[in-house]
Amino acid sequence: MADQPACWRRAIELAAAGLPELPRSGERVAVVGCGTSYFMAQAYARLREQAGHGETDAFAASELPAGRGYDRYLALSRSGSTTEVLDLLERTSAPSTVITADPDTPAVKAADQAVVLDFADERSVVQTRFATTALTLLRAHLGEDLTRAVADAERVLAEPLPEGLTERSQFTFLGVGWTVGLAAEAALKMREAALSWTESYPAMEYRHGPIAITDQRSAVWMFGPAPEGLAAQVAATGGLWIEQDLDPLASLVAAQRLAVTLASAKGLQPDTPRHLTRAVVLRPSALR
Repeated sequence: MADQPACWRRAIELAAAGLPELPRSGERVAVVGCGTSYFMAQAYARLREQAGHGETDAFAASELPAGRGYDRYLALSRSGSTTEVLDLLERTSAPSTVITADPDTPAVKAADQAVVLDFADERSVVQTRFATTALTLLRAHLGEDLTRAVADAERVLAEPLPEGLTERSQFTFLGVGWTVGLAAEAALKMREAALSWTESYPAMEYRHGPIAITDQRSAVWMFGPAPEGLAAQVAATGGLWIEQDLDPLASLVAAQRLAVTLASAKGLQPDTPRHLTRAVVLRPSALR
């Protein structure tokens, strides 16, 4: 996790040098991935549309609707061997690009083009730096100035976690727009690494039922600007409200730290969670 600011800087430099493999402005794009990569796809899809670069949809690789037409498919896959991603790349006719950490994987062969972030690869089953580096690359490619994001990530790696956070046992992560994907990813990190009771929602959906679970055991963590009045509503439940003045991707790094801290307190090994492997590789018949 501590390498993320350095990895982000390299990704920004890579984007500045030009990446013709990535979606061009005006293309209709489907972004796909599994698990963490799917949540990064959700964030990028929203950012790309907001920036005016064209219609962009995000799907879990196994859930791409049949019959839709796209100018390009962009797949995110750290391992480059995830079965659902390979299956999709092999059956699409439109141009495809994969962002991966390993140049010698099936996804690189299956896609028309590849962007390899080998400097951001990691041994851990649980993704941290590859996912955030891939999203940093894509944000930089959209023209964002990420100077603050890098500085904020360095800050959260150096500072203590918010007071009282590790004393809570139920965690809800909320997002708006592109940060809905980050909230989902934060919740996934807590489930994978710390086996914690955690949920994620679009912030405006939180009042439509999920707030009922919130009490003195809860922490509610907001990525991005909070809807008016929500902080006060959470405080009234006894829940701990977390809202950081940070680039939301840097706030995700803080959530990663929380997951590792809680895992260590429980005697868990956050790099090798139970029931999980680095990549989900299925027999071809399992998908058909």
